[in-house]
Amino acid sequence: MTAARDAVVTRSRQRLAADRSRVIARLFVPGQEGFEAVESRAGAVLARILALDEDDVRASVDDVMTRFADRHRDLVVTFGSHARELTDRLDPGIALSADRMLLLGATFTNEVAIEGAALCNPSMVAHPDQSGTEPGSLRIVMSVRGIGEGHRSSIGFRTGTVDAAGSAVIDEPVPFATEGSVASALLNGSVFRHELSGVHAGEATDYVLAGLGARFTRGDLDERLERLYRHRATWVHVPETIELFRGIADRSYTVEFATDTELSERVLWPAMSAEAVGMEDARLVRFVDDDGSVIYHATYTAYNGSHISQQMLTTSDFRSFTSVPLVGDAAANKGLALFPRRVDGRYAALSRSDRESNTVAYTDDLSVWTTTSPCQRPHQAWEALQLGNCGPPLETEAGWLVLTHGVGPMRTYRIGAILLDLDDPTRIIGRLRRPLLAPTREEQDGYVPNVVYSCGGLLHAGVLVLPYGIGDAQIGIATVPVAELLAAMDPG
Repeated sequence: MTAARDAVVTRSRQRLAADRSRVIARLFVPGQEGFEAVESRAGAVLARILALDEDDVRASVDDVMTRFADRHRDLVVTFGSHARELTDRLDPGIALSADRMLLLGATFTNEVAIEGAALCNPSMVAHPDQSGTEPGSLRIVMSVRGIGEGHRSSIGFRTGTVDAAGSAVIDEPVPFATEGSVASALLNGSVFRHELSGVHAGEATDYVLAGLGARFTRGDLDERLERLYRHRATWVHVPETIELFRGIADRSYTVEFATDTELSERVLWPAMSAEAVGMEDARLVRFVDDDGSVIYHATYTAYNGSHISQQMLTTSDFRSFTSVPLVGDAAANKGLALFPRRVDGRYAALSRSDRESNTVAYTDDLSVWTTTSPCQRPHQAWEALQLGNCGPPLETEAGWLVLTHGVGPMRTYRIGAILLDLDDPTRIIGRLRRPLLAPTREEQDGYVPNVVYSCGGLLHAGVLVLPYGIGDAQIGIATVPVAELLAAMDPG
């Protein structure tokens, strides 16, 4: 391979911008919306709603439904759910009219603009349902990071099509957004063993885990913790141990969306304390196991306002999701990106555990990533501050095509590319000396200026299709012929 010429990158004219009208309706508790931990004002507000006469109630409900009903799938159901959160404060035997219940629910509801500040950091995979697509075309799913009030991030989705020539068109999303139903998920004993190894309550930890299998339910764990508490006199640090177990358990959950919701409507909103301030930079991968089965994973960064951790989403249909923690030194920083298949019989991932270079990690347990092997270190000025990946590796006959991000002067983010050996992905066999994609003058400004960034592209019809965030404010689509890209690489 020689660098006789640069690969030709074509930017699509289509741009995806943040839409402030895309909102979700969430429970609002007056008095708890600030940064201080204070008593709720729910009781006083409830009393005021009960004191209203029925005509005022009816007029207020009519006003709310007129203004908001067309912004949500089923606002009456949402109001009913939120109103029931207050029923334990009512005197026994009190009966409220349907309108008063709706007004009560509306009073304890607020809208959150999931894209109120920005839309960025996309990742793209083939859609699980290819029925009805034109010959040579590919239906795709694209995850997006929506940033709203307080810089809180959520994961949303778009659909689209890549045609037989490799040109991508992203569909318009449906006009409203919907959260799913959250429940507990099966727990992985190896995650607890790793996270609790070396803590002061090792003996109590062993006792709890000894009564559980490799996989167990939250109910199984709670029962075991209750037994530990009943016999706490013979153990040390029991309250601290129980708190640690429950904190780890909280990081595993499921999200289920109704069957009548559209994919572009579904929003994965922070569901536990470790991600309370954001679910960031999902890196989607269509994973094909050795037996030919297909599953979709997405590694993402959970942020609680002061600490980051890694989580992994798993789904087969983009309607039911499971989120579980990723632990170990290789998953200690942002940007873990899974390979789309096993490598030499093991799961593999790109890691940036040292915060500035690309490494490769292997594991037999998708949740536990302990060690890494060096792969790529910064060399050029445009990547002098740090390197990282821009999504999961893409398999070609020539090797693993890895999109990278480099950060250089003026904290400018650019996208590069390297080629890794198929059998030994720690070995670089090709690299671009110059960035594949850098912010143009028109792409320089944004919510975060001087940034082009992707969480994953795909290959179709001999073309790399690369969705990318622009200034953390909008999303563009770039394409480049794979043959040209590989020809432009220097030998590694």
